[in-house]
Order: sequence, then structure tokens, then C-alpha cells
Amino acid sequence: MRGPSFLPGLFFLLSLSEVIIHKTKASCTCPQHAYCVNGTQCTCDHGYVSRSGKEFFTFPLNTCEDIDECKPPINIYCGTNAVCQNVNGGFHCLCNPGYKLLSGDTQFQNSNENTCQKTTSSTTTEGMKNVSRSPAPEPSQLQSVVETFKSFLTNYTTLPGMGEKGEVASWATTVLQDVESEALQIALKFPEQKIQKIHNSIMAIETRVVTDNCSEEQIFSLNTHMNSVDIHCDDIVQENIQGPSAIAFISYSSLGNITNETFFEEANEKEQVYLNSQVVSAAIRSPRNTSLSKSVILSFQQMKMKTSSEKAICVYWKSTGEHSQWSRDGCFLIQANESHTICNCTHLSSFAVLMALTKQEDDPVLAVITYMGLSLSLLCLLLAALTFLLCKAIQNTSTSLHLQLSICLFLAHLLFLTAIDKTKIKVLCAIIAGALHYLYLASFTWMLLEGLHLFLTARNLTVVNYSSVNKFMKKLMFPVGYGVPAIIVAISAASRPHLYGTSNRCWLNLDKGFIWSFLGPVCAIICVSEFSYFSPGPLDFKKETFLSQ
Repeated sequence: MRGPSFLPGLFFLLSLSEVIIHKTKASCTCPQHAYCVNGTQCTCDHGYVSRSGKEFFTFPLNTCEDIDECKPPINIYCGTNAVCQNVNGGFHCLCNPGYKLLSGDTQFQNSNENTCQKTTSSTTTEGMKNVSRSPAPEPSQLQSVVETFKSFLTNYTTLPGMGEKGEVASWATTVLQDVESEALQIALKFPEQKIQKIHNSIMAIETRVVTDNCSEEQIFSLNTHMNSVDIHCDDIVQENIQGPSAIAFISYSSLGNITNETFFEEANEKEQVYLNSQVVSAAIRSPRNTSLSKSVILSFQQMKMKTSSEKAICVYWKSTGEHSQWSRDGCFLIQANESHTICNCTHLSSFAVLMALTKQEDDPVLAVITYMGLSLSLLCLLLAALTFLLCKAIQNTSTSLHLQLSICLFLAHLLFLTAIDKTKIKVLCAIIAGALHYLYLASFTWMLLEGLHLFLTARNLTVVNYSSVNKFMKKLMFPVGYGVPAIIVAISAASRPHLYGTSNRCWLNLDKGFIWSFLGPVCAIICVSEFSYFSPGPLDFKKETFLSQ
């Protein structure tokens, strides 16, 4: 009798579940770039992945993000002479600058479709010119310029023929000129945007549009990647051109690795030159390298700290037909410190800072005098040390002090003559510099102890006091004579070990005042010795007493 009573309840549950399913289907809402699956859950479109990482999700606040197929772990390979470019929901492959597909298409999907062939330089930046012609809004156009040339610079090494210096110079000149041209065109397309800035890890661009007349002595300053240019307004606004004028300032973080110091042919053969700044370009609508009415001021942040033995050279990229190189013409150094270099240039172009390691040429006469003088000094010091050591009749505290001074000077001079220029092995050179630092400090310390001994002897003329002075000096001289210099050298080596040894000599580096770790103690020793010499002694006191009587 109970069985039939369950049927109405069962039918009610089935109908209720069907209503719930229909209701769920109706309420299935998925985020952008996602769609419903079975009306119960969402999944991202092809080329996107959910922020939670799950293939199917129901959480209403989850989002779908674009997958960058051009980066690891996917890292799509497009074949030789091509690069992968990510787009929303997918990717496509592009031929490198200077190459195009045989079909004439601008993009393809995988390495099997790669037919990139080398073209003339005029088509290298055709894709770049299409960017400036597109109707996209200003920020995206400028971003496209940066991103396109980022891929050019990143994939520079895959271009065939780039091992040849002439090909590299020609490619770099084309890149520099086209970036300047496209940046200026985009700036002038949107004159209402007076200042436009955009940057990434490889390139930064700042443009400025001038629509008004220049006020007296008005100067514009543009900054990219810690570099800057100051230019007079009169040089931007040109009388023969109607409408707004513009200036573009571009910094390249990695172009200096390509257009490096090997393109500086004006360097002296004896100079070691390297590029120590980013490559920057400054351009207006007039032809490149046009002389200006007033010089521009360029400020560069150096990539390496400048040392005192280096000199900065301001250069620009000089292009004459097929030959391009760094040149100093029209560029002059104003100021250079450890971190920045300021240059003055009479024209606009692409600029950089080169560092040349200056080596002081040895004077042969001075070298002969040095070697002869030190050799004679070594002989005399050796004879003096043997005399103090072997003649027992004269041995006392004073001769002990003379012996230690002779030994220190002998070792210091010998090391100086034989190892001062052993700079090839940096660690060995640093050890030699540290040993010379110690030996010469020890020599000055023993000189101080000799002076102190004479001073105390003169002030204590009685036999009792004299013997007490000897006992005092015997206890004091070895800990002070060898211990104090050791402490000074240990502190110096622990604080700045890299400043022991230079590129020319195994001695203390002049940077950061490190030389004062030697000059400071020497000056102190000289001052103490002078004080001891001029202070009144017992004979002076007796003389003054006699005269007063």
C-alpha cells in the first residue's frame, strides 16, 4: 500500500531538478574571452588561460589572460631570419628586418611556412612605415615603434652577414634613421599631445611638439633612461617649415653592444677604448647632422664608474655613404665625474660616450735614474744591514733600530725594482701592491722610532734614565715597528681590496682617496718627528737658565 504513495514525491523531485538545470543554463555568465560548457561552467577561448590555472571554472570573478606563445615555456620557433610576435589570443611570425616572404605576405604561422628571403635595405623598415600610416591612436603607434625595433635589436644576431663590419654599420644607420623619422612623424600627427613618452627595457622615446613661438632663451629638456638633452627652442622651430615642429630623443639600451668601440677609428693604438654609455639619438625635422645655431647639451649616465686613469670622449655616429663610424667632430667634453658625462655638440645625430684608458708614457731618462739610484741604494742598505748585524761591538738599541729600517727599505726597494710593473695577473699585482704598502709604511714607522729614541735619549742624559729608555724602546719597537703598519694595511685591504693595483703599476689606486691609506700615516709620522725636533730639550733649558742668571 506504501509504494504508490512515493510516486507523487518522486515526480516532484524530478521536475524540481529539471527546473534547477534550466535555471543554471540561463544564469551561466562567463568573463571576457571565455564561453559556457554544458551550461554549468566556463572555459577560456583558445590562446587564453584562466587566472586560476584551471581549464574549467565557475567562480564568477575569474578572468582569462592572454598566453604569450613567444616566451617560455611555449617559445614558438618561427625558423631562421624570423621572429615570433605575440597578439591577443594567438601569435604570428614576422620576417626579420631586411627579409620578406616570397608570397609577399607580412606574416605566417610556423616555421614550415617560413620563406623569408633577403631584400634591399629600402624594404627593411616597410613594416615600420606601415605602423606610422595606420589609423591607430597615438600611444599604440609609438608603442608599436618601440616593440618592433625591440624585436629587431633582440634578433639582430640571427641576421646573415652581420659578422661583417660594414653590414653592421649599415644596418645600425638604417635603424637609427628610421626610428627617428617614425617617432617624429607620430609626434606631428598628434600635435595636441605636446609630450609623449614610452619605454621598455631596450628602448625609450620622448617626443615634444612646439606649436608656439619661442620665448627668449627658451630651452627644452628631454629625458630617457637617465640620459638627457637640452636644446634651444629656436633650433626646433624652423622658419622655412609651417605648422608645428617636433624633437625626438631616443635611448637604446642594447644598441651599444652592436655599435661598440670597434667603430671608433680615431683612437690611438696605445689607448684601450670601450663604450661606457647608452646610444642616444636626438632629431628634428631638418636633415641629419645639420649644424645648429646653438649647441645642445647631452648628459649621459655611465654604465661603469669612471676611474681617474680614464678620460671620456664624446662621439656621434657619422654616416658617409656606406661607411659609418663614431667620430668626435663637433662634440666636446664639458665635464665628467664617476657616474655622469656631459657633452656639448654643435649638431643633432646619434651620440655616445667612449672611455679611453690613459697610460703615462715612461720617460727613459727618469727610468735610468730610478734604476741606477735604487740599485746603488740596495747595495748601501745591504752593507749597512750586514754591518749592524755582524759588528757586535756597536750593537745597541740604536743600531737595532737602524738594522730594522735597513731591512725594510732593502726589501721595499728590491720589490719595487723587480715587480712594480707585473700587472698581468691581477691577484699577484694586488699582493705586490699590499706588500709595498706594508714595507714602506714599516720603513717610515722605524724612522719614527729612531727619532723617538733620539728624543728620549736627549731628554734623559743621566745613566739611570738612559738605561730605562733602552728598556722601554726594546719592549716597544718591534710591536710598533711591524704591528702598526700591519694593522693599517689589514684595515685598508679589508675595506677596499679592489683598489690594490692599477692597470699600469702594482701600487695603490688613486680612486676614492685610497692613496691616503699611505699618505695619511706618513704625514702623521712627519708631524710627530717635526714636533719632537723643535720641542725644547734639556740643553735648551740649561742655556736659558744660564742666560737668565
